[in-house]
Amino acid sequence: MAEQSTAMGSVKRVIDVVLPLFIVALLVALCVQLLLPFAGLLMWTIILAICFYPLHLKLMARGWKSRWSATAIGVFLSAFILVPTAIAAVSAASAVPDLVASFQGANTPVPPPSPKIKEIPVVGAKADAVWTKAATDWPAFRHQFGPQLANAARWMLKQAAGTFVAVLLIVVAVVLAAVTLAYSNAVREFINQIFARITGNRANAEHYMTVIGATVRSVANGVIGVAFVQALLVGIGLFVVGMPGAGVLSLIAMVLGVLQIPVVLVTIPAIIWAFSVKTTTVAIIFTVWSLVAGLSDAALKPLLIGHGLEVPMPVILLGVIGGVMAYGLVGLFIGAVLLAVGYVLFREWLAAPTKEASEATPLKAAE
Repeated sequence: MAEQSTAMGSVKRVIDVVLPLFIVALLVALCVQLLLPFAGLLMWTIILAICFYPLHLKLMARGWKSRWSATAIGVFLSAFILVPTAIAAVSAASAVPDLVASFQGANTPVPPPSPKIKEIPVVGAKADAVWTKAATDWPAFRHQFGPQLANAARWMLKQAAGTFVAVLLIVVAVVLAAVTLAYSNAVREFINQIFARITGNRANAEHYMTVIGATVRSVANGVIGVAFVQALLVGIGLFVVGMPGAGVLSLIAMVLGVLQIPVVLVTIPAIIWAFSVKTTTVAIIFTVWSLVAGLSDAALKPLLIGHGLEVPMPVILLGVIGGVMAYGLVGLFIGAVLLAVGYVLFREWLAAPTKEASEATPLKAAE
């Protein structure tokens, strides 16, 4: 009888321990499930708030109230995102009627290729033949490549719709980031408490918050900032030379720069077009400008990425590239932050005294 009551007591103690843990785990799982659809939006909100927190502090130091400073930053960022997007959208939309009319008409919308096209290695002869057919017999070219052109048009419409949705989400993230900045002191204290519980004390919490914030701002300046400058230079060349769809191509160059993909995917076709329809002098000047714009990131990234951080630039770049491959665009920051924190932890582990060193210290003192 005593053994049965002991067993029943043991079962009761197990239930008392397991049941609360199960309820807490279930609550956490349900909370994560509810927040998962907003994970990307929340990540961009945190990233934008971190990036513009120093500017927020500077404005408050000049006498601005927290809410007015956050509102000004939110309005400026929203305009900064929406105005170029609107220009690119108007540029693309204005070209659509002419493109549709040219595609449906009997007259060819394609100029004849330059004789230099044949000189391109490997693909020159085939490209010249296809281009010549499009320029001389447009109805036959449209009949032969109609399915491919339709698939390409559907793909472009799908990408345009996805880009529009992404821009709207970023604007929403900007609004939420402005709200976060308005209550930045309370938010920072809350995050500090979380990190203090994880790391053991507030000093470590402040250290890792500093590392994360500096890494995010370094990636924003060195990746997104450089991509913007590069796309601006490419866009100036495209608009000056009169390239059709220059606004859309500039936006594509910006996306390629952010994703760490060479912008030659945009500039090389533009250079080929320039040599086929412009004078040789204009085409050469445009080629030189495009090369300078394409290589500008090589000079700017070392100046901006990792500057002033305890994490080397190669570690940040590896995190950026790996993060994009693993998590998409937001992986720019996730990958860089994870590798930066991992690198700091690794260095602290290496700097910690070993068992042999701690045993040798009392012996030297005794001697």
